[in-house]
Amino acid sequence: MAAIGRHTTADFYGCRREVLNDMDQLQKILSLAIHAADLRMLSIQTYQFSPEGITVLALLTDGHLGIHTYPEVGFAAIDIFTCDSSSMPEKALAVIKCELVPEKTKNTLIKRGDFGSERDMKPRTKTNSGPIRKVRDTGSKVLKFLSNK
Repeated sequence: MAAIGRHTTADFYGCRREVLNDMDQLQKILSLAIHAADLRMLSIQTYQFSPEGITVLALLTDGHLGIHTYPEVGFAAIDIFTCDSSSMPEKALAVIKCELVPEKTKNTLIKRGDFGSERDMKPRTKTNSGPIRKVRDTGSKVLKFLSNK
């Protein structure tokens, strides 16, 4: 049995603050992404946080698409779920990435309702965290060295 749905999540780092805090622009980006992926939108909801940050959610006929922004750190969390096998969530993600212009991304694809394969239960993640890990390892070595004195 094929998976019931595909759930794509993406973390965008280093996005432009002015776009992440512009509700109208984010709604346009969401609409462009939905159109590019040939999805059908039923409704859209937005929420402006104080002092900054926005959530834009689109209810689709076969899922949802959401953008959650954190302008203070240049971060956006993207969430796309679709249970229509002919939809192309990767196209929606490509449009959002093109518009938000992140410096770094981390994408995860989860096959939802895949009853046939246990190994697919763990999501596949693409990330580039080598430099962060090296800094963390170096920091722990320095702390260990200092605590031994």
